[in-house]
Amino acid sequence: MAPVVQARVALWTFVVVNVAIVEVLFVTAGTGKNEVLAVAKFFGLHAALVMMFQLLLVARLPWLDRRIGMDRLTSWHRWVGFGLLWTILTHATLIVLGYATLDDSSMGKTFLALAGVPASLLGMLAAAVVVVIGAVSTRGVRRRLRYETWHALHLLLYLALGMAFAHQLIETTTFKSSVFAMVYWWALWLFAFGSLIVGRVVVPLVRNSRHQFRVAAVVPESPTAVSVYVTGRHLERLPALAGQFCVWRFPGHNHWWLANPFSLSAAPNGRSLRLTAKAVGSTSAGLRNLKVGTRVFLEGPYGAFTTLHRSKPGVVLIAGGVGVTPVRSLLEEHTPGDFVVLYRVRDETEAVLLTELRQLVHARRGRLHLLTGRTDQGARPFEPAALHHLVPDIAQRDVYVCGPPAMTAAVLTSLRALKVPGGQVHAEKFSLA
Repeated sequence: MAPVVQARVALWTFVVVNVAIVEVLFVTAGTGKNEVLAVAKFFGLHAALVMMFQLLLVARLPWLDRRIGMDRLTSWHRWVGFGLLWTILTHATLIVLGYATLDDSSMGKTFLALAGVPASLLGMLAAAVVVVIGAVSTRGVRRRLRYETWHALHLLLYLALGMAFAHQLIETTTFKSSVFAMVYWWALWLFAFGSLIVGRVVVPLVRNSRHQFRVAAVVPESPTAVSVYVTGRHLERLPALAGQFCVWRFPGHNHWWLANPFSLSAAPNGRSLRLTAKAVGSTSAGLRNLKVGTRVFLEGPYGAFTTLHRSKPGVVLIAGGVGVTPVRSLLEEHTPGDFVVLYRVRDETEAVLLTELRQLVHARRGRLHLLTGRTDQGARPFEPAALHHLVPDIAQRDVYVCGPPAMTAAVLTSLRALKVPGGQVHAEKFSLA
């Protein structure tokens, strides 16, 4: 079974088993004070389950991340989050409606009355935070916010989760309906919060304490690109693979909250790590001013863009612009079988790491096609016919794609048109959100 299939099966099994348990707990814990409140209870229990699943998706568990990739897990987290938003709103509306019906009162008066009950107030506050986060996560609003602002607001979700847990602990009868129910809910909450704390806090702190990462060298690759070499202690123990990326912070150079995901541009060798970045933002542009010895805080490595997912002897590596960095590191690994590299840039002067790329391809007897020209002037090397011309047997190869979103989307569309099986296509967005 392919690694990504294993991970998907594990996730779906987790979801199905826990949904089944929640259904049994709902049925056996009574129906509530009236039918409306019973339905509200149904949505509340499932909202709690969805919250915990949300935590697991962004806990950055290594086993899941290496098989599925942070980009897909984050995307699922986003869409599950919108489902959570509507589940919570439905639960809250039905609670107010149920008590209004029970007390023969208006929904407005019932809402104000419930706000005076501590358990209900906790639930209301948690719901309000989730609504705010859902609103700022819509594409229209998200595009207008700086990442740091959006991320700071998003962290309020943990406050909402804490209030939701307290609300459930105090309010719901299902939590205390039996010894099994209490053990189950406690175990599930501890597993979800524990996974998040271990993956997002404990592991990074332990790794940085162990390895003591520091800048060893800063090498300009072109007028707009720079490579940073990072060394540390016992790097042979860092579980990094070619093709992965890390989230990098340079506390002595930038504010501690400024972090960027950069791919490893050279295969890990147990002595140093290398990132290569193009000056597309303030953090990236400032890397060439880093001083040797600067402390580095590293999270990761992350990502499923690795040879773990290879299934065919032949490989096509497609890179666009600075997206060549993980492709270059993959080339450095021992790559048995025939491989082709397609490197897309507007002109050769923008081809970062081209000399290294040519040397690696020559040493491994592969083929390199440097694809230049502007798309708006007719250069379209990734249309199905052009791609098939470059690699006639592409449907019998694994295909790795990394580049700007528009290029990646065009390549994936052409691969579908050429009937390349989805299991042979590997593409990943190297981003935080």
